[in-house]
Amino acid sequence: MAIDGPVASGKTAVGLHLARELGYRLVDTGMMYRAVTWLALQRGVDLNDEEALTRLAGSAQIELGQPGQDGGATIKIDGADITAELRSPDVDRNVSLVSRVPGVRTAMVERQRGFAREGRLIMLGRDIGSVVLPDAPAKIYLDASAEVRARRRHRELAEAGLHRPEAEILRELQQRDEMDRQRHVSPLRPAADAQIIDTDNLSLEEVIERVRAAAGLPAGS
Repeated sequence: MAIDGPVASGKTAVGLHLARELGYRLVDTGMMYRAVTWLALQRGVDLNDEEALTRLAGSAQIELGQPGQDGGATIKIDGADITAELRSPDVDRNVSLVSRVPGVRTAMVERQRGFAREGRLIMLGRDIGSVVLPDAPAKIYLDASAEVRARRRHRELAEAGLHRPEAEILRELQQRDEMDRQRHVSPLRPAADAQIIDTDNLSLEEVIERVRAAAGLPAGS
C-alpha cells in the first residue's frame, strides 16, 4: 500500500495503525531523507553541492527498525541510532534542500523499491504512488490545510519535548510545500489513480476507516 501526502497530513499515524493491524512492514521514506540530511549536516557537507550529497546518499548505510509498542520506529545510519535527531529544527529546515537533489532521490528510490521486493508493506512518502511504486495495488493520498498540519506538528513536537512556536512551524510547512511541489524530480502530487482523502475535519479513527475503505479492506472492529 502506498500512502502519500504532505508533512503532518496523518500518514505516519495511519500507517502505524494499519501496519500493526495487517502485519505489514512499515517504511517511512521521509525518515530516510531526514537521515541523509542529518548526516550531511553532521559532516558539514555543502547542501548546495549536489554531487557531494549524491555520494553521501549512495554510501550511507540506512537501517529501518519496526515500530515498537510505544509507537516509535528506529532509524540507524552508519550503525548509529539517530531517531531522536530527525525532528530537529535544523533537519526540518533543510530536508527539502537535500530531498530535491536528483541523485539523492535516485539512491533512495532504489533502496525503497528493494524494501518493497522483500514482501508486504505500507510505504509512506510524497512520491510513492506516482514514482516509487506506480503499480501498488492501493494508492492513498492524505491531504490537509497547512494550518491544520502546523497545529498537528506543533502538538507532536510538544509531546516529544520540543517546543517551537506554531507560527514558525506554519511558515516552514508552507515553504516546504512550495519546494516539494516545485522540484523537477518527483514533485509532491497525487498519483493519477490515487484515492484522495482530506483529513482536515476528521479524527484519526475516521481517517483510518476511510483509508481501509479506499484500499478495499474490511472495516475495523
